[in-house]
Amino acid sequence: MTTAHIFIATSLDGFIARSDGNIDWLLQRDDPNEDHGYASFIADKDMIVMGRGCYEKVLTFGAWPYELPVLVLSEKLADTPVPEALQGKLRFSRLAPKDAMAKLAGENVRRVYVDGGQLVQSFLRDGLVSDLVITTVPVLIGSGRPLFGELPKDIDLKLVSSHSFPSGLVQSTYRLTP
Repeated sequence: MTTAHIFIATSLDGFIARSDGNIDWLLQRDDPNEDHGYASFIADKDMIVMGRGCYEKVLTFGAWPYELPVLVLSEKLADTPVPEALQGKLRFSRLAPKDAMAKLAGENVRRVYVDGGQLVQSFLRDGLVSDLVITTVPVLIGSGRPLFGELPKDIDLKLVSSHSFPSGLVQSTYRLTP
C-alpha cells in the first residue's frame, strides 16, 4: 500500500501562500542555520506528488530542486509534454488522488510526499494522508490560499511532536487517527 505524507509551512492564520501565489513571507523567514527536518522527512520517500499550482511555483525557483521523481496531478497539464529539461524527472497525470495512489502502488512506490494546497486538501478529503508535518510561521498575512478547505467530515489527528525554533517557527507533526 502506498502512503501519503505532508510537509508544509503555513502562516499563523493558516495560509500557504498569498492569493497570487506569492510566498515572500515564508522565504523571508528561511534561516539556513536552522534544520527544519526536510532532509530527514524526504529521506524515506519514493516519490513526490504535487498539484499544478505547486509545480508552476517551483518552476519560478530556477533550477529543479528535486532528486526524487515527481508526479504532477493536473487535468490541464495531463496532455502537455514534459519540458525537455525535466524529462525523466517528472510526469503529468490527470488521475484523481485515489487512482494515482493505486497506480503508484502497482509501480512499487510505497511512500509519497504530497505537496500543494489543493492537492493536500483532496488527499485529506479522500482519507489518503498518513501524517502531516506543519511548520507554522509567526506571521499573519490576512488572506491567501488556505492550507485546509471544506471537509465532508471531521478528521481526527493525534499530535506526535511539536518543536519550536529560535526563529519563532513552530513545527508540529500529526498522525491521522482511524
